[in-house]
Amino acid sequence: MQKPQIPIFMEITDAEWDEMVRLLCLREKKFKKNTIIFHQGDITEEMGIVIKGNVNIESVDVSGNVSLLGNAEAGDVFAETYALCGEAMAVDAVATSETVILFLPMKQLMHEKNAGYSWYGKMQANIIRMLSKKNLVLSNRIFCTTPKKIRDRVYTYLSMQRVRSGCRKFKIPFNRQQMADYLNLDRSALSKELGLMREEGILSFYKNEFELLEAEEYDVKR
Repeated sequence: MQKPQIPIFMEITDAEWDEMVRLLCLREKKFKKNTIIFHQGDITEEMGIVIKGNVNIESVDVSGNVSLLGNAEAGDVFAETYALCGEAMAVDAVATSETVILFLPMKQLMHEKNAGYSWYGKMQANIIRMLSKKNLVLSNRIFCTTPKKIRDRVYTYLSMQRVRSGCRKFKIPFNRQQMADYLNLDRSALSKELGLMREEGILSFYKNEFELLEAEEYDVKR
């Protein structure tokens, strides 16, 4: 198994990686599109890392309504909080394409018996850094869903995606329904607002590729 070049394994050497593999501190598994990787109610000790593909984090209520809470792309992690605290999962983790996941059994990985290995302290620091980043992601979704107006939610989200990509043209990881779920909006209302924003010259888009005007040309009023 080859070491992936992703942040959670930052500063981990090839020799340390091989040692972790030998100690069964990680395993790799492939999933087909639309496969549920973790079900709501599951109890897991493993954190997932997306090596290839895409994973949606979804909440399904008793009526079967789906709320999209987040998305994990290549290099991102998911289920880390559940793996660390041992609580039953309140969400589903669903592969949205052909996906490869690297699972890390957290209790085994961070057990004190491994404290003597050189990778132990590095992994602890990387996991803390990763948890901080995930908290930022959750905060960003709160920012996106706080504005009352549909347009302001849309522009807040797309502005964040533009900053993340570093380009005026960028792709988002959601289709229209997923984008509506993420922003807690009705899909038809979202599509209507996107159409109006395009007509007004605020943005242009094709499927999941967007282009925004300069930030100062539109001001979100919260």
